[in-house]
Amino acid sequence: MQINEILSHVDHTLLRPTATTEEIHTLCDDAIKYGTASVCIPPYYVTDARQYVEDRMRICTVIGFPNGYNTAAIKAAEAADAVKNGADEIDMVINRGLVKDRKWDEISNEIRSVKEACGGRILKVIVETCELTPEERIKITQIVDASPADYIKTSTGFSAAGATFEDVEVFAENIKGNTKIKAAGGIHSIADAEKFLALGADRLGTSRIVGIAKEEHQL
Repeated sequence: MQINEILSHVDHTLLRPTATTEEIHTLCDDAIKYGTASVCIPPYYVTDARQYVEDRMRICTVIGFPNGYNTAAIKAAEAADAVKNGADEIDMVINRGLVKDRKWDEISNEIRSVKEACGGRILKVIVETCELTPEERIKITQIVDASPADYIKTSTGFSAAGATFEDVEVFAENIKGNTKIKAAGGIHSIADAEKFLALGADRLGTSRIVGIAKEEHQL
């Protein structure tokens, strides 16, 4: 796979709590230069980033991040605010406690309320796979696939582990509808990125791949 094709699937990410405006602008500059799918940034910076990139790059932000235990109403309000500020894509964290409680209808309702607040924008649902049992991974894949969300996403990158190849395989095996897959967290190499895509991921959430591509491919 050509490096430019890999980069076109990358959500170029900076979610560190101490991120600065200058760093966000640098992230946006690199995303535009290297043709990534989007930049994924904290909600506070969406307004500034939208003005900075204008229509040259898609802006993604995070909702209920990273813990996911906000109420559904708060998550929907966050999503609506992000859209108003210029976000093109929303990555929301589900309430992971509801998974452990097996409250599948509440999870479905939460996803639906956030999707409605997105006003037609792309919604990716973060399920934090490293915390799930094998049975929970399958069930939450089915729940997200039956919801109006556009993507199921492995990880926040702020828990015990990030994406694994097995996570993406489980997603791909249990998706029956049109839900796409985003692998995120701990993608350390171009080879890993290529394998995630080959296994069925459509997006890669990573802060590293653009930098690695610069070094290894002298872009």
